[in-house]
Amino acid sequence: MFAVLKTGGKQYKVQAGDVLRVEKLAADAGEKVQFNDVLMLGGDAPVVGAPFVEGAGVQAEVIEQIKGDKVIKFVKRRRKHSSKRTVGHRQKLTLVKITDILSSGADKSGIKAATGSAPAGEAAPVAKKPAKKAEAKAEAPAAAAAADDLTALNGVGPAAAKKLVEAGIESFAALAALSDEQIAAIDTIKVKPEWVEQAKELAQG
Repeated sequence: MFAVLKTGGKQYKVQAGDVLRVEKLAADAGEKVQFNDVLMLGGDAPVVGAPFVEGAGVQAEVIEQIKGDKVIKFVKRRRKHSSKRTVGHRQKLTLVKITDILSSGADKSGIKAATGSAPAGEAAPVAKKPAKKAEAKAEAPAAAAAADDLTALNGVGPAAAKKLVEAGIESFAALAALSDEQIAAIDTIKVKPEWVEQAKELAQG
């Protein structure tokens, strides 16, 4: 009996006793894991999943955490630059030995599911930083009733004025009321301190 399982975005045809190198799993050496994404069971009565075979599973024992062969990336730039760069990479892998193939009852086996090294819930901490910037933009006071001509500021041309408007600053009062934190959070344009000082004077009339 054989099974076709899916892990780490790849598919593997396995039998009991096979040793596989798969994408790194969150498991220690000697630990038992179970692959629940079984696409097909083969044998006397083949079963094809849609997309997975319900209740089926492949159990394996983790032998060790290893690294794959080194891959060399070489970049050479011709003509003006005449530079080159070499970068090496070794993919982190897990060596597992297939111990058993279950055609049913895998969901009640009680064996830990084989998952990647990073839990799915922790995949996007990077999104927090832009969220803070967006928050800071939302807090930026755009309280002036009518938009002012920001090109009246020294050093602010039409392009810079457009970027200020994109950042939510449409008036002298809005620019004058910005705090240092809000200025630092604006990524569309670098707001100069002299613009803020000029905006304070123009806002007062």
